[in-house]
Amino acid sequence: MNIFKRIDHVEIIPMDVQATLRFYTEVLGFQISSRNPIALPPLKEVIYLRLGDGVVEIMVVDSPGKAPDDPWIGGYRAIAIEVEDMAEAVKYLTAKGVAIARQPVDLGDSYRAEIQDPDGLAIELRQWKKPGR
Repeated sequence: MNIFKRIDHVEIIPMDVQATLRFYTEVLGFQISSRNPIALPPLKEVIYLRLGDGVVEIMVVDSPGKAPDDPWIGGYRAIAIEVEDMAEAVKYLTAKGVAIARQPVDLGDSYRAEIQDPDGLAIELRQWKKPGR
């Protein structure tokens, strides 16, 4: 019996909530599924964004601190978004003005690239060569 079912969501505390919402919704295609005011200082609001069955929780707080610049520090590394076609994803993102932080590489069973959200948080892009891996 497996007690744990799946990853429910990933939490992000953005520096600029509006820039983060625009990026995740207008560029990456997430949909806002709910916005909930929270009266628990410094937490002010929780916004749930959905892409397929994946959820990102945006936590709006007073005076958020800056994420570390070192990508190899312990803690958060990246969220990963599966793409249908890596070349098309890169072309689309580039046209939207999104820099490709790490160009696509062939890992044998997949292709992998990275972009960053407005706060510099890493977002891995992954195209699996075999459906349903």
